[in-house]
Amino acid sequence: MSDNNDYDAPKEIRWQGRFVQAVTQGKWEYAGRVGGIRAVVILAEADGKIVLVEQYRVPVGGRCLELPAGLIGDEDEQAGVIDTAHKELVEETGFEAAAIEELGEFHASPGMLSESFTLVRATGLTRVGEGGGIPGHEDITVHLVERARLPDFVAERRELGVAMDVKLLLLLGAAWN
Repeated sequence: MSDNNDYDAPKEIRWQGRFVQAVTQGKWEYAGRVGGIRAVVILAEADGKIVLVEQYRVPVGGRCLELPAGLIGDEDEQAGVIDTAHKELVEETGFEAAAIEELGEFHASPGMLSESFTLVRATGLTRVGEGGGIPGHEDITVHLVERARLPDFVAERRELGVAMDVKLLLLLGAAWN
């Protein structure tokens, strides 16, 4: 390893908002979540169909197709991964899970973001509501898509100008081989 790697350089917060901060560390610039808040991303299947959500995302300037997800500790500092996953799954999709299993922690864009997310699998889903997010704050459309139809569904949504979250590659990877 080179001595010019900035691994031990001090971190300097250049700007900080409520949820995001911009950091420099030596020659590196990156963004991250404030206060160590992380996300949980939920793989869920109901009656043989993948549960996806679509919502407007300001950073991409339009709607984005995603796996259900939420922030851990943004409202309740004591909330854990599993509790947050249960809450977000019901809130966003209207499904309740009998069980949620942690699959591991991942970084979506480690060259420029320090943010990580914990991937979980929700099983034993039961419809308990409509989903759609928090009224007045979120406008989420729930999609139930057969696994075999997922590549075509993604292509159709993309054709309509919908952005695609990178985490969809978890599901598309096998379909593209």
